[in-house]
Amino acid sequence: MKSAVLVLGLAGAFAAAPAQASEELAKKHACFACHAVDKKLVGPSYKDVAAKYRGDKGADARLFDKVKKGGTGAWGQVPMPPNGQVPDADIKALVKWVLSQK
Repeated sequence: MKSAVLVLGLAGAFAAAPAQASEELAKKHACFACHAVDKKLVGPSYKDVAAKYRGDKGADARLFDKVKKGGTGAWGQVPMPPNGQVPDADIKALVKWVLSQK
């Protein structure tokens, strides 16, 4: 019985972990220097990005490339610098987190 409670407790902790982990990744990789969850800073808010790409099946791949390689034009003329030093797994987790914003 104790193991079942422990397993359920750990499962609950891990269910909340991806969103928290991705926010921590955004802090770790200085994403919040240009972006915020709910307001435009230098770049668009994460909620605006999620709304723009909601329902777009290719969004994950396009945003992965945008974060990795940088670019300009999607949100105006302010360029997004490339983030080649960020591990691919971290970029994938960040993109998934950004697209989950409501």
